[in-house]
Amino acid sequence: MTDHARIEFDGHAYEGPVFTGTENEQAIDIRKLRSETGLVTYDPGYGNTGSVKSEITFIDGENGILRYRGYPIEQLCERSDFIETSYLLIYGDLPTREQLDSFRESITYHTLLREDMKPFFDAFPRDAHPMAILSAGTSAMSTFYQNQQDPTEPWDVEVSTYRLMAKLPTVAAFAYKRSIGQPYIYPRNDLKFAANFLHMMFAVPAEPYEVDPDLARALTELLILHAEHEQNCSTSTVRLVGSSQANMFASVSAGINALWGPLHGGANQRVVEMLKGIRDADGDTSDFIQRAKDPDDPFRLMGFGHRVYKNYDPRARIIKDTADRVIRKLAGSDPLFEIAQELEETALNDDYFVERRLYPNVDFYSGLIYRAMGLPIDMYPVLFALGRLPGWIAQWREMNADPDNRIGRPRQIYTGHPEREYRGIEERTSG
Repeated sequence: MTDHARIEFDGHAYEGPVFTGTENEQAIDIRKLRSETGLVTYDPGYGNTGSVKSEITFIDGENGILRYRGYPIEQLCERSDFIETSYLLIYGDLPTREQLDSFRESITYHTLLREDMKPFFDAFPRDAHPMAILSAGTSAMSTFYQNQQDPTEPWDVEVSTYRLMAKLPTVAAFAYKRSIGQPYIYPRNDLKFAANFLHMMFAVPAEPYEVDPDLARALTELLILHAEHEQNCSTSTVRLVGSSQANMFASVSAGINALWGPLHGGANQRVVEMLKGIRDADGDTSDFIQRAKDPDDPFRLMGFGHRVYKNYDPRARIIKDTADRVIRKLAGSDPLFEIAQELEETALNDDYFVERRLYPNVDFYSGLIYRAMGLPIDMYPVLFALGRLPGWIAQWREMNADPDNRIGRPRQIYTGHPEREYRGIEERTSG
């Protein structure tokens, strides 16, 4: 027997069925609420609204759990690679050897950009933000494949998946090379995903470049950790745009723009900027801890707390160890990393932060790894986008296969003027 929740208001009653997810999450089905009662729900930010049923990602924010298709994030980071994890997210199961080889080969085949696109990069100002180029480049790529973008055609969906996975790193690397005035470096199909990206970023034609395997592994971990995270701002954007049957390129381009925002993909940049500020103020963290606790001080500790996690972000535990390994290898030490560790230790033992469940999140250490690798701060959200790409694709594909999918159209509560009569300009008064 299905449980129901009853809502009563102004003589109207609504009984919405309650259903339960795999991990015992419960939700009230309110699809007929407005038609039966005239009411709509009011939920700014959609923090209490389940807009979809999804089989892709499970998050338990209270206990700090993240699983892709049922697999703990810790196991995937330790034992998988980015292409295998991408296959898992997009198709639902870990691949066989044959499936993985075929998927990897299909992506590798599409890594080159059309030569016609090279003038596209030269048209941007040298100081153009790479996220703007990445988003524009994603939309521009769609113009080369206009006959293979139908969301209802299985092969169009497949080949768009391969092209986006293969070409987005090339677009990102070309954007970086443009910004520093270096020649574009073509992809190398003998390298794996992360190593190929590092090669395109840092190689130059004048001398050989060998990818450090430890850096490639660290980048792989970061990409896996960022690959999917349920209905966040950018993923919801991809779904909302895609609900109109916009093609995969257009939908992902919109997701990139959503991720560009400083409250989403720009969070690790703000962490690094905060740590630099503390360093420049003689590195005394105690003063900044006290400022963060002062409600009248606008200063906030960046990288602490999360919209979903009310426990230690499981991704932050992994990424902290990765940061330690990378920084030790490349620089020996980093004052910013030392400040970050001191802030974390202080906060985790301070009642103010513990009571508010303000723990470090994935953004707290990721920027420090990118910084140690030599990546400029504008590229941090670009790396986030490359990691999140398979999640966006998986969500877009799941949405288009869902028989309950409808074009997104939220309601609003109108709070403007009631009806009023138009007056000619000579009759109007100011104020």
